[in-house]
Order: sequence, then C-alpha cells, then structure tokens
Amino acid sequence: MSAKTITGSLHLGEKIRQRRIELGLTIEEAAAKAGVGTKTWSRYEAGGSIRQDKAPKLCLALQWNTLPDQMETESFEFNLDEYRNNAVWPQALAEEFGTVAAVSFVIGSDILLDNIEEDLEALSHMPKGAHLGELDLSWLQSQLPPQFLPRYDYDFLYHLRNILIRFRKTANTDQLFVAHTVAEELILYLIVEESRFLMELILPHISEEEEYDNLSWDTWLFDLFGDEDLITFLYSDLFYLTPEDTYHFDRWWEEQFYSDR
Repeated sequence: MSAKTITGSLHLGEKIRQRRIELGLTIEEAAAKAGVGTKTWSRYEAGGSIRQDKAPKLCLALQWNTLPDQMETESFEFNLDEYRNNAVWPQALAEEFGTVAAVSFVIGSDILLDNIEEDLEALSHMPKGAHLGELDLSWLQSQLPPQFLPRYDYDFLYHLRNILIRFRKTANTDQLFVAHTVAEELILYLIVEESRFLMELILPHISEEEEYDNLSWDTWLFDLFGDEDLITFLYSDLFYLTPEDTYHFDRWWEEQFYSDR
C-alpha cells in the first residue's frame, strides 16, 4: 500500500518546533518518541511533508490528539483496491458491516501490531515483571483500561499480540470474527481506536457508493459483540471490578462469550 503524505509548511514546522520545546524535548528525544530518525524530524520542523502512517506517533510524541487544522492531505486519493488487496482484508466484515469498517480493520490492525511490538521491545530491556507504566514512552498505556495498569507486563502484551495475529491471519475468510474472551473484545476495540486518526482523513474521500456505511464505521464491533459492556465496565470509570466480575483482568482469557463452555 503506497504511503500517502500530509502537506507540510513553514507554519506547521514552527508549530512542531514550538511544541517540542514546550515539552522540553531535544530533537533526538522527540524523534525517538515518534519512531523516526533525527533527519526526518528536522525535515518536519523545516516544513517538510509527513507520511500519514507516521502522523499518529508524531501526535503521541507531541501529546496532540490530532495534527493542527492547518494541514491538508497532499494529492490524497482514496484507492479502495489498495485495501481490498491487502492480505488482512476482512471480507466477511465488509459484507456484514460495510467496506469502511473493513478498511478500519486493515489500518488499525497494522498500527496496533506495530505499537504492541514497540512496547514489547521496550519491556524486553526491563526487569521481569515491569509493566507499561514504567516505560518512558508506551504506545498502548493510554489505550488500555487504567484499573489494571500494573498487570500489563511483557507476558500480557505477548498474549495480546498472539490474539491480534490470529485475527489478522483469519481475516480474509468467509467467517466473521467472534470474540469469546474479554481479551479478544479488547483487541478488536483497540484496532478501531488505532485506526481513528487515519480514518478521519480517509472518510471525506470515500466515493459516494461507499458513503452509506460511513456513519457506523467505528461501531461495527459493538454489533459484533451484541453489547457495549466492554466500554461500560472497562472505560466508563463507573465500576471498580473485583475478581468475580466478568471484565476483571483475571478473567480476560476465559471463554465467556458465544461459547458452550
């Protein structure tokens, strides 16, 4: 899939430089947080264009939710065939919930896999039992339910990675995803969340025949689950979960949904 770019400018470059200085980061530190080289970061500050797949980590490094409104996509053309030809294109998902939902899976699963592997690499250099909250920079910490932060260690992330890889390997079949465990629901939720930034860039360029499913591109997983309990119990701050609760960390690996067990 060819990498699209976001147009830079001197004005944007200055915003990036000012934000870096405001955060007290050197160019080397900012580049490391964004997962790019120092020369690439320097080009950003000089007004150079930014690859769209690099933009989410750039935003994370600068603690921005999105890039400034001044930026516009450079010669952006949405080519659906690029996504349909991807090895992880979820055909059954496309047929059930629309092509835009399928695009979100392709984008989000790519980014999520990259982020999990980045955090695994960082944890591999820490003492046994270290968790994401102890890293100088974690791509996933802010996306995971906060109650169980001390449990997010190397073994946990490795398990999540295996679930994600299994979903990706079975995506291009005639079977819809089924989430039997909380961990599987969580992976599908994170896929959608990781795709959000690029999806917001893509949606204005979706052709008219695809527009009918735009409004529900980020809710397909709740239709798949049959409820929104994942959000209610893990992200609403309304509950303190105990080990007996379905969504407590100790039960994330149990087959509790759509199972005869």
